[in-house]
Amino acid sequence: MRARAPASSANLGPGFDVLALALRLYVEVEIVPADRFSLSSQGEGSDLACDGEHFAAQVASAVCGHDHFAISIRSDIPLKRGLGSSAALAVAAAAAAGARDPFEVAAGYEGHLENAAASVRGGLVSAALVDGLPVLRSFPLDPALAFVVLIPDRELATSEARNALADEVSRKDAVFNLSRMGLLLAGLADRSLLVSQAGDDRLHQSQRARLFPEAPELLSRLTKAGALVSCWSGAGSSLLGICDGALSAGRVRGAGELALIDVAVPGRAIVLEPDLEGLVVGD
Repeated sequence: MRARAPASSANLGPGFDVLALALRLYVEVEIVPADRFSLSSQGEGSDLACDGEHFAAQVASAVCGHDHFAISIRSDIPLKRGLGSSAALAVAAAAAAGARDPFEVAAGYEGHLENAAASVRGGLVSAALVDGLPVLRSFPLDPALAFVVLIPDRELATSEARNALADEVSRKDAVFNLSRMGLLLAGLADRSLLVSQAGDDRLHQSQRARLFPEAPELLSRLTKAGALVSCWSGAGSSLLGICDGALSAGRVRGAGELALIDVAVPGRAIVLEPDLEGLVVGD
């Protein structure tokens, strides 16, 4: 069985641990029966050990109940860059192994419901645990929107980024984020309603800036170049610019490349369309 799942950008500013958007970078996993376990990997993550401890092998073994299979992985999703690489891999591996509900499997293994939801459903989603079960819902997404992603060469482990956050937040900050998330959802459905303040956040971005001190300047440069909203992608280190169409996105991408050079952060800027298919499974 072969399965393909898209990358995702989570949080989107105020939607911490709730919102995610699927993007057109992919991981593909193929699993076939075999006398003994084997795993091969191409592209992003190909330098990881190809043994039974590999994340895809663990997911597939849990689904199948054994390890008598051969796994082939090909990925274009950078690791540890806030683009949902592990969630996409968990979704694709679970589906290729024949899971009845790849979302539930991936949510249990990976822990980031919103990333797994985007990789399964595609588009703009939210996710939550309801009575112990993962639930996802889709939101409208303006088809004219385009997305610029700054991908630094610098890795930022999710666990490290999580440790930078406070255990508790004030009511004022919680209300602030909820109000901005409302603005964001309205603007993502209709770009004419999107204001730059819809990406504002008080729960995670400023707290994580000490791990990536150049991020505020890079975000500011994206907005000045024409991005309607700029924000961290997941836990970083990638940064996201939400743009009004491909032409604007091209200008923002160019400005993003210059900004990376100016602040001495090696990396690249790319334009990505949203993925609207989500998980694709075939023989």
